[in-house]
Amino acid sequence: MTYIRNISRLLVGAVFIFSGIVKGVDPLGTAYRIDDYFIAYGTEWAIPLALFLSVSLCALEFVLGISLILNAWIKRMSWPLFLMMIFFTILTLADAIWEPVPDCGCFGDAITLSNWATFYKNIVLIILVGIIFFQRKKFKPVKTKAYGLVVLSLFSIAFVYFSMYNLNHLPMMDFREWKVGTNMDPEGGSQAKIYLLYRNTETGEIKEYLSPDYPWQDSVWMSKWEFLNQRVDDSDVIRSHNLIIEDKQARDLTDEIISNPEYQFIVVAYDVSKTNRDVFNSLYSFYKEAYGDGYLLIALTSSLPTEVEEFYREQKLDRDFEFFYGDDVVLKTMIRANPGLILMKEGIVLGKWHYNDIPDYEDVKEEYMQN
Repeated sequence: MTYIRNISRLLVGAVFIFSGIVKGVDPLGTAYRIDDYFIAYGTEWAIPLALFLSVSLCALEFVLGISLILNAWIKRMSWPLFLMMIFFTILTLADAIWEPVPDCGCFGDAITLSNWATFYKNIVLIILVGIIFFQRKKFKPVKTKAYGLVVLSLFSIAFVYFSMYNLNHLPMMDFREWKVGTNMDPEGGSQAKIYLLYRNTETGEIKEYLSPDYPWQDSVWMSKWEFLNQRVDDSDVIRSHNLIIEDKQARDLTDEIISNPEYQFIVVAYDVSKTNRDVFNSLYSFYKEAYGDGYLLIALTSSLPTEVEEFYREQKLDRDFEFFYGDDVVLKTMIRANPGLILMKEGIVLGKWHYNDIPDYEDVKEEYMQN
């Protein structure tokens, strides 16, 4: 039985350490997953707690794994370990049956599992955790209780620092599709088709138009028709991302921007009402220098055009500093910052910077733009 106990301890410890690290390296992404759960279960009031829970739960998961691997404080740590596994096994069973969220994010973006695969994984884990819990009094710690307390405390502090560093900069390890070095412009396929639904305010007639083949420049027509909705048909598109870039007339400019053969900068501000406005002043200076050298710099947001107009006025931005529109989920995936800066050329992501780390334009030009 000693052999089974130790195998269970080491296996569960390794899984918990790995899971804690791959989520803790991207605390904002983990907070977004927690947001999804709050929305799915009608507890939106708890969304402000998502980031705190992200850091706290990942730290607890990591420290539980360290406790198991080092055989330190197992008698005490087995209680939160067992209760955590019961809770998440029940939660992932609900995910598998009703699918309130498509992916629980148990391994962050490093490994994506289906909801049923996640539940089966948890069944295996809870069996191993059950062995640890019911055999907890038989584990003999290799060091004193004081030693275990000091070690686990130091690991806790180190992990929280690790998570906060990744939060205030970009993740040290990027498991997402927009990581540096990725070609976001694969060959083949065709352009996505965007259909816009309009209703005649006088007759109630509803028509669907293929963008941009609708009379959006006709002021008389626009006064009689109101926009209702849109749908995207990208069944024939081959791409390594889900980003669709539109202008305020809902024209799809994705391929034109992503495939740009020249150096270009993309500022991602998924929500202009929450973006760091002081940093935008620095980015505007950055834009002026890039524009002076003939390089394109655009902004992507999911905010409404009216919110962007207000932002233009507040920040006193030049209209040449163009805003385009994309889905907020995709923009959050592109870069974990609001705003964040991306450098691309020929569809390849050359560099990414958090708003706390925006470099000088001349430094970027010297390091990335010499060829």
